[in-house]
Amino acid sequence: MPLNAVAVSLQSARREPDLELSPDLDQAIAHAARALRAHQNQDGHFAFELEADATIPSEYVLLKHFLGEPDLEIERKIAVYLRRTQGADGGWPMLHGAPANISATVKAYLALKLIGDTPDQPHMRRAREVVLSLGGAVNCNVFTRNTLALFGIVPWRAVPVMPVEIMLLPSWFPFHLSKISYWARCTIVPMTVLAALKPVARNPRGIGIDELFVVPPAQVRVWPKGPDVVQPWGALFGGLDAVLQRTERFFPNGSRQKAIAKAIAFVRERLNGEDGLGAIYPAMANTVMMFDTLGMPVDAPEVVLARASIEKLLIVKDDEAYCQPCLSPVWDTALTAHAMLETEGVESKIAADCIAWLKPKQVLDVKGDWADQRPDVRPGGWAFQYENAHYPDLDDTAVVVMAMDRAAAKRGDRRFDESIARAREWVVGLQSRDGGWGAFDADNDKHYLNAIPFADHGALLDPPTADVTARCVSMLAQLGEQPEAGSAIRRGLDYLLKNQEQDGSWYGRWGLNYIYGTWSVLCALNAVGIPSHDPAMRRAVAWLEAVQNSDGGWGEDERSYALDYKGFRHAPSTASQTAWALLGLMAAGEADSVSVARGIDYLLRHQGSDGFWAEDIYTATGFPRVFYLRYHGYPKFFPLWAMARFRNLQASNTKSVLVGM
Repeated sequence: MPLNAVAVSLQSARREPDLELSPDLDQAIAHAARALRAHQNQDGHFAFELEADATIPSEYVLLKHFLGEPDLEIERKIAVYLRRTQGADGGWPMLHGAPANISATVKAYLALKLIGDTPDQPHMRRAREVVLSLGGAVNCNVFTRNTLALFGIVPWRAVPVMPVEIMLLPSWFPFHLSKISYWARCTIVPMTVLAALKPVARNPRGIGIDELFVVPPAQVRVWPKGPDVVQPWGALFGGLDAVLQRTERFFPNGSRQKAIAKAIAFVRERLNGEDGLGAIYPAMANTVMMFDTLGMPVDAPEVVLARASIEKLLIVKDDEAYCQPCLSPVWDTALTAHAMLETEGVESKIAADCIAWLKPKQVLDVKGDWADQRPDVRPGGWAFQYENAHYPDLDDTAVVVMAMDRAAAKRGDRRFDESIARAREWVVGLQSRDGGWGAFDADNDKHYLNAIPFADHGALLDPPTADVTARCVSMLAQLGEQPEAGSAIRRGLDYLLKNQEQDGSWYGRWGLNYIYGTWSVLCALNAVGIPSHDPAMRRAVAWLEAVQNSDGGWGEDERSYALDYKGFRHAPSTASQTAWALLGLMAAGEADSVSVARGIDYLLRHQGSDGFWAEDIYTATGFPRVFYLRYHGYPKFFPLWAMARFRNLQASNTKSVLVGM
């Protein structure tokens, strides 16, 4: 339906008099769909770049120098990337346009110095000035100090003790691997071996960064704690760390060797081929360093696989290169399938090819770490990456199932029945006690563990969140389940309603932030049959309308994750966040509202000549306040999805969204 016809229908009702909407909606949708189609791989899947901050490419360089194997050509290109992403203030931020982050800046400075940049070069001087203005490298986070300890730059007492003997603790103990998140588990286990053996990087060029310290590291006696620590846990764990610092060297050698052996066995069981331990860079890099420290030959099959998993993360272009934190093919493919189902309908060949690729990726034969809490549940989920059988996640699983169900439902296709049934069984089995769902585990909510000094990033856990819970509720509702008393969907719905913020929004853990969470939950509320006039719906709609920018788009930045958050602060509009807001509003029955019309107009005005939307701003979240992500696919499929839905609703009689997301 041409958008000018929509504008006419709105003009007599609620349209602002100076709002002129483009008539080219159909053309814009077709252009975006063609551009998206060109990115599909021959086997049907999509895999877009996933970019983090400067820490991951910097850590890649540090890993190479730890091993004593500098790669001059790749390093030259990474140096170009690091210099380009340096912030205007001289440091490196956690996300585009943000202030300098001291940990990212220290790592980037060290990486550039290892590559060959000298301290007297202008960009290095600016970086050093920013670090010193923030109190010096002593103030970087624990994971950065751990890296510096491996290079002999700081003493090991700069790093809180995480003894490898944790591998021997019983499950009832207050700290146990099963009580922390999958990403922490995979990162910490090989790291504890490194901390026990305390290797020193080969560092063939003998590079140090003393100039980044106000006081020489050897003279520092008190190292900073994380901002997330709450009392009395902070004092308790801080005291325990002080004791461990003094006594660790006296731990019995027998138990230490037994613990190291158990840590190695943990890694080997989950090595995950060329996709690596946990399929995330920090765990994979720690694995490579652990194997090296243990003296394993470089041609040993395990070492070859571990090293290959690192190289698989590189994005190498003509002039620059960077290392991704992980790969996102299942997520990219499933979301693209939804966008194309909305654009082309259930007959979409692109969507069909996506789903055909996704189907065999379902994990049906491995009981991963999630089974520690739910041993009687059968596996049935999808992972985020190409392979990660021990760590499927609820979010990907729900999104894949909804795409399968949507593609099959109107055609009576039964090929996916077993896949959907197994996935539903697994999702319901992973519901937490409070009715919500976390991303990878059930009941991963021992919040006192975030006070461990080693966890200064405040993200040691994977508790239930509104966005993941909403996706699971949406999936169950789309499969036809009703929120009857005591049912999984009822408990999930109650969790969502209970966790609505006072301003009407919902917190978004994996997308930035309240716009993402509110979109997710509005889809779920609509899917279960909550009417658009329900108070929870109206409060959410009012909030989305209130935070819309004057240009018609929506934007939100990392300030919304502040520990002292006091309300929404506007940020520049982005295509992906605008699309989330539009999809949320349309799920809430607002397809004919001025806010939606203005949002669609924003997307039309900002579509590029390539069919996509430029978006340098990071709109996804790794860890709030610590680590953010830029999905290069988000401004490709989310705006298309939103525009196609708007067109479809304008052509419908009910103006109702009839699917889970």
